[in-house]
Amino acid sequence: MIRRAIYPGSFDPVTNGHLDVIDRARKLFDEVIVAVAHNDQKQPLFSLEERLQLLRDTLGNLDHVEIAPLDGLLVDFAVARQATAVIRGLRAVSDFEFEFQMALMNRKLEATVETIFLMPKEEYTYLSSRIVKEIARLGGNIAEFVPPRVAEAFRSKLAK
Repeated sequence: MIRRAIYPGSFDPVTNGHLDVIDRARKLFDEVIVAVAHNDQKQPLFSLEERLQLLRDTLGNLDHVEIAPLDGLLVDFAVARQATAVIRGLRAVSDFEFEFQMALMNRKLEATVETIFLMPKEEYTYLSSRIVKEIARLGGNIAEFVPPRVAEAFRSKLAK
């Protein structure tokens, strides 16, 4: 049986912290599906298609990693894709309460899907997409926080 996990997120934009979690997940699972969520509650800087493309450009043809759009309930997506786990990154204690509630709710909705929490390298614990967007909007250099293709996309997007 293939051990398959879903790593969901908005990835607006994908950061080096996200890439670190993907790399860690690849060591634990045979396949990792990076699921890019459409969230009506958020106003993304990049469209869903742009976020999917930035991940494809960044990850290339990385073995055993698939990039897919996610719409609807995460547990339904996991069951449909025959995944047994959801990967969530935890940077700090402040992330834990929300993530813990989500993990319990997902377990209630679908008991066959486990949530696995992975911590990124210490150098990424302060990093979030929200912070990266704020730095970029204020003209700061984001090159050390995101892959080169993402930094380029920011320059293009903010120049408009």
